Amino acid sequence: MKRKHLLLMMLALPMAALAQYKSQVWSPDNGNGTYTNPVINADYSDPDVCVAGEDYYLTASSFNCIPGLPILHSKDLVNWEIVGHAVKELEPKQEFDRPSHGNGIWAPSIRYHNGEFYIYWGDPDYGVFMVKAKDPAGEWSKPLCVIPGKGLIDTTPLWDDDGRCYLVNAYANSRSRFASVIVIRELSADGTKPIGNPVIIYDGNGTESRTCEGPKIYKRDGWYWVMFPAGGVPTGFQVAMRSKNPFGPYESKVVLAQGKTKINGPHQGAWVHTKFGEDWFLHFQDKEAYGRVVHLQPVTWKDNWPVMGIDKDGDYCGEPVTTYRKPKTSGKVQVVNPAESDEFSDTRLGLQWQWHANYNETFGMPTAFGSYRVYTHKVSEKFQNLWEVPNLLLQKTPADKFTATTKIRFTSKDQNQTGGLLMMGLDYSGLVVKRVGNDFQLLQISCKSADKGKPQTEQLIATLKPTAVDQIDYQPGTHIDIYMRMSVNDGKMHFSYSLDGKKYTKCGTEFTMREGKWIGAKIGFVAYEPGQKTNRGWIDADWFRVTRK
Repeated sequence: MKRKHLLLMMLALPMAALAQYKSQVWSPDNGNGTYTNPVINADYSDPDVCVAGEDYYLTASSFNCIPGLPILHSKDLVNWEIVGHAVKELEPKQEFDRPSHGNGIWAPSIRYHNGEFYIYWGDPDYGVFMVKAKDPAGEWSKPLCVIPGKGLIDTTPLWDDDGRCYLVNAYANSRSRFASVIVIRELSADGTKPIGNPVIIYDGNGTESRTCEGPKIYKRDGWYWVMFPAGGVPTGFQVAMRSKNPFGPYESKVVLAQGKTKINGPHQGAWVHTKFGEDWFLHFQDKEAYGRVVHLQPVTWKDNWPVMGIDKDGDYCGEPVTTYRKPKTSGKVQVVNPAESDEFSDTRLGLQWQWHANYNETFGMPTAFGSYRVYTHKVSEKFQNLWEVPNLLLQKTPADKFTATTKIRFTSKDQNQTGGLLMMGLDYSGLVVKRVGNDFQLLQISCKSADKGKPQTEQLIATLKPTAVDQIDYQPGTHIDIYMRMSVNDGKMHFSYSLDGKKYTKCGTEFTMREGKWIGAKIGFVAYEPGQKTNRGWIDADWFRVTRK
C-alpha cells in the first residue's frame, strides 16, 4: 500500500488542485477555441442544466445508484467537473436498501430561483419529488414528495414573472398505462404542492411524435416554450412548441434531428440562455452499452423558433454538430473533466463512485492509509448472479476506448470469499480472486441476462499462492496482492493481470459490453461471499487508474 504520509500530503493540497481532473481518454476541449462532441462522454442520462450568472450546473438521472443526482459544474458548457450529489439515500428504504435496478430517480430538472437551486424529478412508483439548496456543491434538503402517485415522470417547474409556479410532466406507460402526452398544472408559489389539476397540452399518440416525453418549460419574451423529445430514444428528434398562455394552445415544430449525421436520437436535454446572450442546447445520445452521453448544440432563432444545431435546408430543423466554436466566456476556462482515476488518498469517497443501493457502512469505507476498503457482501442462499448485490462500487465508462487498472489487496477470512474488478450491465464480466483451500483461484466470472436470473459462470485462469498469511490464530486472514486490468475498445473488453505491476498477462475470454437497466455499463469493484456466519473478507483498493493504454 502507499505510505501513510501520502494521505497527509494530499490533504494539505488546496481543494482546487484536487478538483481539476484532466482525463487521458476523453476531453472535448480542442484547445483552439472549439470543442468536439460529446462534451461529456459518459452516461449522464436525461441531462438538465441551469444558469447562475457565469456558472452552469448540470444534473442527470441516477435511478437506484447512490449517491444520487450528480451535480456537475462548468464555466463554458464544455469543461465539466463533478462537484457533488443532491441525494444521499432514497426512500422507502425497504425498496432502495437493496438493488432496485432502473427505479428511483428518473429525468430530473434543475432550476435557479430566488437565490436557491431546485431539483425536481419523477419516481415512477412513488411520485414527484423536490430538493433544494443554496450551494449546489453543498448539502441539499431532504427529498419532499410534491405529488404522490404512480407514473408521473420528467417533471420541470417554471416560476413565472408574477410569482406563479407551473409544472410540466410526462407519464410512464409501464405504471400509468398511458403515455405520449405532455401535461401542465399549477403548483403553489413555493413549488411544494399542486393547486391545480393537470391539463394535456400535447398529444403524440398516433403521430410521428409518439413516445413524447422529457418536457422542459421556459419563458422567453412573453412566450411560453415547452421542449421535448419524441419518436423514441435511439431514433427520435427534438420538438419545440410555443404559446402565449402556459395552458396553451401550443404550436410546434421539429427543431433538431439526426439528419445525415452519425448522432442518433438526439434526445431530451436543456435549453440554456447565457449571460453573454447566446443560446445553446445540451442533449443526450444513446450509445447502447456506453449509456447516454451529453452533446452541446448551438441554437439560433428564426422567426421566433429555436433552430438547434445547423439548419442546412432552411426547414427550421437543425442537424447535430460534431465540432463547433465554444460558448463565449468572460475569461479563459481551464480544461477539466469529470473524475475517473482515484488514488483513494482522501477520507471521502471520490465523487465518481456510486453504490447500487442505499449506502450501508458494511459495504465499505475509506481508510486513513491511502486505500478504499470494500467488504464482501453475503449473498442469498438462492444466489444466481450479481444482480442482487448492493455493494458494487462502480463508476460510468469514460470513453469508447480506455484501459482501467487497479492494484488491490484481497483479504480472505474464510473459504469462497471473492473480490476483484468488474464490468457490470445486464450482462457482466469480472476478473476476481477466490479463496479455495490455502490458495486463491483467479477467475473470470460472467453472466448473460443477469436481470433475468440467469446463473453466473466461472472460468479458471490460474491458481495463485497467497502473498501473506496472518501468523496469529485469532480470526486469521490470507492475503493476495494483485494488479487487475480491463481494456475496452468499441464495446469489447478483455482482462489482464500482474503480480508485480510490470508484466501483465492477458487472460480470460473477450466480453461484449451491455448496458444496465436504463444505465450504461459501469466499471469498478465487486466483493462477495456465500457464507452467512463467517467473518467478512475485503478488498483494499490501493488505486484505480484510467488511461489510454
